[in-house]
Amino acid sequence: MAELNITKRGKSWQYRFEAAKIEGKRKQISKGGFKTKKECLEAGTKALAEYNHSGLHFEPTEISVCDYLDYWFDTYCKIELKYNTQIAYLSIIENHLKPKFGNYKLSSINPTILIEYANQLKINGFSKSHLVGILSTFSTALDYSVQPLKYIKENPMNYVKFPKVERKPKERIVLSQEEFQIIINRFPAGNRFHIPLLIGWNCGLRISETFALTWDDIDFENKTLTVNKQIVKRNYGLDVRKVFKEKNKREEKSSWYFSDPKYNSNRTIKIGTTLITALKAEKKKQQEYELQYGEYYTIYVKKKEYDEKGNEMFRIIPVQKCINPVLPRVKLICICENGEYTSTDSFKYCSRVIHTQLKLAFDYHSLRHTHATILIENGANPKSVQERLGHKKIETTLQTYVHNTEVMEQNAVDIFENVTNGILYTK
Repeated sequence: MAELNITKRGKSWQYRFEAAKIEGKRKQISKGGFKTKKECLEAGTKALAEYNHSGLHFEPTEISVCDYLDYWFDTYCKIELKYNTQIAYLSIIENHLKPKFGNYKLSSINPTILIEYANQLKINGFSKSHLVGILSTFSTALDYSVQPLKYIKENPMNYVKFPKVERKPKERIVLSQEEFQIIINRFPAGNRFHIPLLIGWNCGLRISETFALTWDDIDFENKTLTVNKQIVKRNYGLDVRKVFKEKNKREEKSSWYFSDPKYNSNRTIKIGTTLITALKAEKKKQQEYELQYGEYYTIYVKKKEYDEKGNEMFRIIPVQKCINPVLPRVKLICICENGEYTSTDSFKYCSRVIHTQLKLAFDYHSLRHTHATILIENGANPKSVQERLGHKKIETTLQTYVHNTEVMEQNAVDIFENVTNGILYTK
């Protein structure tokens, strides 16, 4: 058990006690500047009791919000959260929470200052999702300080009622068949973006799922497509903080990885003859190009790695065809003529062309919206649509992707008319 030492330095008093050794070296916790010996003894006794209780190398009652958020991020976020979620949390911490609360003591955070902050976010014009994201992140961090750390007795955010913000309706783009035909005419068969566009239109996949597809995922005989992974871009070589701060360098040092689909939404879906025919033609063309380019053709192999939580991930590594790789080859569907991967980043060019040249409202997710809407308009069972899209809950399918279009309204009228046989009720 550490002993408390009180010493006088000049006109002030200082306490000091031994802490646990770090890497075999002695570590002391001390604080000075007390005017009287009694004041120093009281503060030192309290600090020592807190240290013996927590076993930490800082005093919980004195830790700043800034230091605590760093500690929470390192001990919780890096271990429990996915990489992209870590980046999102880090953005909120560095851009919002630290500038506002960083200099506060953690123990001094109370509902009053949190309510004022929440109201100020609303006044500053933050959207509902952004406001809730900031406050929820702070609330989650404070929960961790209550349990398991026990730095504070309760979470002051529990007493904060988020201000009501009028939700701006998010524009959900639904393409007409004529508009999609214009897009396909601009990116015809043989173009690197043709197949990704057809997959989005015919299957409603997320963009990360489409660009993770390999030929093993297509069953031509049974006309099915299997979603068992998604593509993500990240860097394991750098600490996530460094990646966040060095955004320009991040692009140079990052790699593409296979990971589990969102919500682990593994699924096998039926696909139609139109897409099957296009995929067969694409596969045949890729085989011809591989023979044509020979040793200069780019192929991809996958290397098993692990994320911070110990989950398996596979890094996609490009190599020349002339090299005999030890790692297993992965045959991606979305590639260029010379075998190079067509990624979600590459697809930004396609979206830009559709916006600027074709003058159409578009993003890849609009293909997903459109796919769901066409199915529902034409009588598809919502449960089947949910499973096809890989939604965790059917409410997501109904509330987010299924839109009450004029066709749906007319269908409702026609159904009622057919059931009642157009009977005219009179008094």
